[in-house]
Amino acid sequence: MLGIFCFVFAESGLFFGFFLPGDSLIFSAGFMASAGYFNILYLLLGCFVAAILGDSVGYYFGKKTGSKLFNRPKSFFFSPHSLEKTVVFYKKHGNKTITLARFVPIVRTFAPIMAGVGKMEYRVFLFWNILGGACWTSLLILGGYFLGNYVKNVDRLILPIVLLIVILSIVPILIQFTHKTKNKNIAGK
Repeated sequence: MLGIFCFVFAESGLFFGFFLPGDSLIFSAGFMASAGYFNILYLLLGCFVAAILGDSVGYYFGKKTGSKLFNRPKSFFFSPHSLEKTVVFYKKHGNKTITLARFVPIVRTFAPIMAGVGKMEYRVFLFWNILGGACWTSLLILGGYFLGNYVKNVDRLILPIVLLIVILSIVPILIQFTHKTKNKNIAGK
């Protein structure tokens, strides 16, 4: 179980953790808990704490390194103008970003870092971090747990279900990309 907690921690807030499969991992862990491999309460609590701590580490990393990264006037991504936009964005949308980012791979890793860069007040960040972490871990872990307990022969379906979770977690990114591309094409005409 410690390995699962480490994965959740790393994916939640460490810069290099964006490639880790958090959704499918904790869903599968919930499923395994239904078969008696893990204690469901320890799994829920450990993943919740790891997610909150991971986001908090990401937040502090962004807060400490943000001003250093965004002081290059000629940089496309890391310019002072980008920092100003980030600060404004997190003041306006930070709460829902931190909560909803839990359910979107890659975004889940970078949202807390950018909240730190955007100088989101930590007390506010922590509240939405806890709410998002509780929703994310409990929905996926308990989803796997209840599926394992209540669906007969679910072991045959676990691979397609995990694949479906991966696809569903990528859908918001594809929708956003399509939306931005469409808007650029309309603006360019």
